[in-house]
Amino acid sequence: MEQQSKGHVSKTHALILFACLFFINLTFGQVREAQITKLIDTYTAYKTFNGSVLIAENGKIIYKKGFGFANMEWDIPNAPNTKHRLGSISKQFTGMLILQLAEQGKIDLQAPITTYLPDYPKATGDIITTHHLLTHTSGIPNYTSFPNFFKDTSRNPYTPTAFVNEFSEMELDFTPGEKFSYSNSGYFLLGVLIEKISGKTYEQMLHENIFTPLNMKDSGFDHHETILKNRATGYEKQGGSFVNASYIDMSIPYAAGSLYATAEDLYLWDQALYTNKLLSKESMKLFFGEHIKAWSGHYGYGWAIGSETIGDTETKIETISHGGGINGFNTLITRAPKDKSLIVLLNNTGGAPLNEMAKAIRGIMYNESYSFPKKSVANAVYEKIESNGIEAALTHYNSIKSLSDYEVKESDMNSIGYKLLQAEKVDEAVSVFKLIVDTFPKSSNAYDSYAEGLMTQGNNEQAIVNYKKSVELNPNNQNGIDFLKKLGEDVSGLVKEVIVADEILQSYVGKYQLMPEFIIEIFKEGSQLKTQATGQPVFDIFAKSDNVFYLKVVAAQLTFNKNASGEIESVTLLQGGREMIGKKM
Repeated sequence: MEQQSKGHVSKTHALILFACLFFINLTFGQVREAQITKLIDTYTAYKTFNGSVLIAENGKIIYKKGFGFANMEWDIPNAPNTKHRLGSISKQFTGMLILQLAEQGKIDLQAPITTYLPDYPKATGDIITTHHLLTHTSGIPNYTSFPNFFKDTSRNPYTPTAFVNEFSEMELDFTPGEKFSYSNSGYFLLGVLIEKISGKTYEQMLHENIFTPLNMKDSGFDHHETILKNRATGYEKQGGSFVNASYIDMSIPYAAGSLYATAEDLYLWDQALYTNKLLSKESMKLFFGEHIKAWSGHYGYGWAIGSETIGDTETKIETISHGGGINGFNTLITRAPKDKSLIVLLNNTGGAPLNEMAKAIRGIMYNESYSFPKKSVANAVYEKIESNGIEAALTHYNSIKSLSDYEVKESDMNSIGYKLLQAEKVDEAVSVFKLIVDTFPKSSNAYDSYAEGLMTQGNNEQAIVNYKKSVELNPNNQNGIDFLKKLGEDVSGLVKEVIVADEILQSYVGKYQLMPEFIIEIFKEGSQLKTQATGQPVFDIFAKSDNVFYLKVVAAQLTFNKNASGEIESVTLLQGGREMIGKKM
């Protein structure tokens, strides 16, 4: 009897413990769900997000929901099964098709593209490989950056072969393989390669080799003329409201950005990438390979390989991700293989701060601190320009810029400046660009944008002054150098190789702590000074002077500071118009 009693008590305790654990887990899940909803509701209320969200953890969906409207004319809400245009997320599907062909022995990634496209100009085609196209290292100029591309070209239908002629005869921006430079032209050309080698259309290959095997029934190549159930309409912010996005013929983005999908289908895609259903293990290593330094990490074949911050902490998690943007839409898929977590954000009002949103969502997922969005000073300024003119907008800017519930972002202000420039409101654009220069006086990009506005205004003299200032702040600003050449300036003296004595370089070697868990290490290989920040790759840094160095891969600058005794005590990191000082450890 005593044995049975003990057994009975043990089972009872186990049941109570299980019930408690279940309740705790259930409650934590409900709290996270409520936190995520409140976070994204705030972005939606501020008109900075409108779309579909899906989040997975340990391979299981823990959250999916729509926000705002898929169609504003008919008040049709967004949902997890709303079809959104993906923009450049399309590139990873193009990369997958190429690797499948390579695995079948139908294409050699290291062979010149003229092997498969004999009509492509040999002068460049003989030195460009498929690998170069996949990694944005081909040097082919990016067609979406061509002058008046959106105004004059993007609305017209083209066959793939015909559109290749728009850039195939152009001089390369650099020797293939020399560096990373994002190019939609390269991925467009990959689509042509897929069709040439397979004898099928790019669209057919997608369905036969990816969408059908994965049961991705709500994904495809978007055709404007097709009646597509649950398709979201694309909108753009204009002042305090939204307007229909500008038309783009979907033959133009093609293999670089013409796909649509739902958040739910992208979850199926994510899960398949943990298997070898589509590619062998070896080919998957290539797919996610760290092929070239890019942005703050590396680039694979249609993927950015790097790390992302968890909430407001300095803790980072290794991620495989990519964003996309196309008229009226911007998108993000970010995967963390360590715990098989996934965040999919699909927005149909363009320009949403998706990386910022993902950072906060990860804070919630990992029970860390995170920030709610603030109202955009840039949006408020743009609305005031539209309603009351530029003078009222400048006054309004000064009245709200320091308020705790508003935030001034250089990138947002720059965006409205270019929006005004494209609307041919040149004087207003120049005023906004001047505002950015005044607010972020150490930002190379601020002076570059201001110079472009001045040049458009016809004030070439001041444009030259500001382009020179931009290049002075960032000697790697090739755009500024190119425009100075066009304005008739001698640029030979602008970019000088500064030789710094070896003993001075050696004095900078060490670790500098900018935040508790964010450290920049400086070390030397031969006469080359290098830097590596916590969780980031190694980058070369180049001297502007004895104590000021800059990076070529990103617009960032490092200034080494001495104390009263002449010893190096800290480094100042300047990036995006903001400064951070790190004490030498």
